[in-house]
Amino acid sequence: MKGIFLNMDRSLQGSLAILFSSILWGTTGTAAAFAPDISPLGIGAFSMGVSGLLLAFLARKPLKADLPQILQSRSPLIIGVVALAIYPLAFYSSMRMAGVAVGTVVSIASAPFMTVVINRLFGKANIVSLRWVMSFLLGTVGIVMLTFAESGHAAVSSDDSQKLLGVLLGLVAGLSYATYAWVAKQLIDTGVKSDSAMAAIFGLGALLLLPTLLFTGDNLFSSWNNANVSLYMALVPMFIGYLAFGFGLRHVDASKATLLTLFEPVVAACFAVLIVGEVIAPIGWVGMALIMICLVLQATERKPTELPFPEAI
Repeated sequence: MKGIFLNMDRSLQGSLAILFSSILWGTTGTAAAFAPDISPLGIGAFSMGVSGLLLAFLARKPLKADLPQILQSRSPLIIGVVALAIYPLAFYSSMRMAGVAVGTVVSIASAPFMTVVINRLFGKANIVSLRWVMSFLLGTVGIVMLTFAESGHAAVSSDDSQKLLGVLLGLVAGLSYATYAWVAKQLIDTGVKSDSAMAAIFGLGALLLLPTLLFTGDNLFSSWNNANVSLYMALVPMFIGYLAFGFGLRHVDASKATLLTLFEPVVAACFAVLIVGEVIAPIGWVGMALIMICLVLQATERKPTELPFPEAI
């Protein structure tokens, strides 16, 4: 089996690795739903915090070599670290309030739009193409349709106001997601190795996230079920997922990687329906299709108008 993988075209190896990481990331919402007595803030802080320390440990040698250069960009680094700390807290709270499928897709679908906005405001790109406007409109309509598709899962008994708050938290997650990706990209553009840039942001982010477990970490290990979910979230989707994605980026360009990671919300929605028991009305599936189309339009644009969001770093 290993020989077959090694004999594959390098581009195919990279594509398969990115698809694999997308599948792992797509399971996070469903996994969190199996531990309802754990605070979403707690499980988010634990999974991102532990995986951040592990990623920093693995990249300790290149990180040490690049540290002087990283410290020359202190302000962007601080912004990226804070954004990373906000992301899991907003993301898992969004899923708990709005539902696994809606929370996941809103967070993921809004991230590329947020990235483009950040790049327009602080980057070099100033012209908004017709393709981007079209994809933005399609994505916005898709998000609205998905948001208002009723979910029939009993564990998600949120009223309209709570669901709206969940959607807003999803947008916050998308913004923070885009922010720390943009910061990582800026560090990489200065000559910092990609693993060093991610290790710096994730490692420092872990130092902010892990202390919050003193207030949000109740029940993380109160039962075998909760312990299994907590460890799974930290070691599989976060740690292994980012390792697989990093391998994929060695052989696949950013635009193709971004397109491949669009598989994540599809996986998340399918797991939410098949395992968690959520019910997405037909209008919601149409909305998901529009979101996918808008992201494909962005990913296949000949001249990129946006920086890759986290999966593409």
